[in-house]
Amino acid sequence: MENNPIIRRLRPADFETLTGRSSAPALVRPSRSYWQDAWGRLKANKRAIVSLFIIIGLLVFTFIGPLVWRVNPSLQDIDQISIAPGADRRAVIVEPFVAWDGISGITSSEDADLWLAEAPTTQSVRLKWRTVPGAEGYRIYRNIYEPQDEFSLGLPLITINNANLNYYEDRLDLSPQTYYYSVAEINDLGQLTGDYETVSADVQRVITVHEASQRNLVDDPSTLRPGDDVLLSWHPLGTDYLGRDMLARLMAGARVSLFIGLLAPLFFVAFGVLYGATSGFVGGRVDAMMMRFADFVVALPFLLFMILFQVVFGIGPGESGILPMLVALIILSWPATARLVRGQILQIREEAYVSAARLLGASSQYLILRHMIPNTLGVILVTLTFAVPAAIFTEAFLSFIGMGVAPPTASWGSMCNEGLKTMLTHPHELIFPAVMISITVLAFNLLGDGLRDALDAKMRSTE
Repeated sequence: MENNPIIRRLRPADFETLTGRSSAPALVRPSRSYWQDAWGRLKANKRAIVSLFIIIGLLVFTFIGPLVWRVNPSLQDIDQISIAPGADRRAVIVEPFVAWDGISGITSSEDADLWLAEAPTTQSVRLKWRTVPGAEGYRIYRNIYEPQDEFSLGLPLITINNANLNYYEDRLDLSPQTYYYSVAEINDLGQLTGDYETVSADVQRVITVHEASQRNLVDDPSTLRPGDDVLLSWHPLGTDYLGRDMLARLMAGARVSLFIGLLAPLFFVAFGVLYGATSGFVGGRVDAMMMRFADFVVALPFLLFMILFQVVFGIGPGESGILPMLVALIILSWPATARLVRGQILQIREEAYVSAARLLGASSQYLILRHMIPNTLGVILVTLTFAVPAAIFTEAFLSFIGMGVAPPTASWGSMCNEGLKTMLTHPHELIFPAVMISITVLAFNLLGDGLRDALDAKMRSTE
């Protein structure tokens, strides 16, 4: 065999030790687990990462914000009602209010038919007019827009059935803005004759020394004199129609909305996972019966059961129905999760490692808890992420229509309901809670979309 030129015995000289870098291809991609690979792909999704940071910021705003901004969300600032962010906070010190007799303190000329007796302030606006011969009385109107005719005079304040009484003092909910006052003549039937006079009043915000001292607006109230300026309390996002701080109420509303939006999905997703896993694992008639029951729950009307639960829990009109809302969400929202998990279990139970565990004597409970549910964890996380914004939106919708959280308890939905009343004149009362709902729902949905892509085993990188 040694003489055969083709077949010969290998010798040590035939082998050569390789030194330096080998030209053979090397593995440059480190071995990564399923969760490491999913986290890497999630970080590559910019929208999902931005949404994750938004959610973290929302949690900080909700739970740490009240520790920084220590303002009672129910405290009313009657001097700053429905003010917008960045509004002027200055107030002028004046003497305490004294009722007007219609004669004293008049500083204006009587050349006009209707005039302001004194400079208008948030304490009062004092009107004086020339009596009209033949008139049976007068009706006083106030408007925030200049009237064009007798049909657009504004809010009727008072009807004076004495033709000789020619003064009026307005103290009704005055704020620092321009008002248009009209004095219209009325006949003996109490009807307008068509003749009226209008005057504009630029109301100035004022405050007394005693009020400034009570609200701790200055360090030394004894130094204040009439005519001095002071700054009222600061409200970064303005106030609502009752003078309550919008920032504090958004924080309080976030606690309520996130409490419902996080707690309810945790319960109904957990129940749906166990229900769907059991149904898919057992199979057969039991599986069919359990799924038909899930179909029956899906067909139940949510609003009807919400009303029934409110009756059962004794929730009356104007009371917050947080507990009935939680119960309704938990009882009626689990079938979607159960269906998803059941489909995954039907696929996983046919895998080889499940058959091997069964041959080794593993119980059904062990197979479900140890093998099947962990392998469906990706689907569970994605389902939970999508369930949270759905629950938040449901809470906001029910509170908006008056079936959820009721005032004065703050929630984003109830704040939208309150802001709708002043949407045209003070839009910030509606915009801020609506933006919070939109950002939260959008962030959770984008994060759920990113998790769905990251946890999909078919999309794992092969580089």
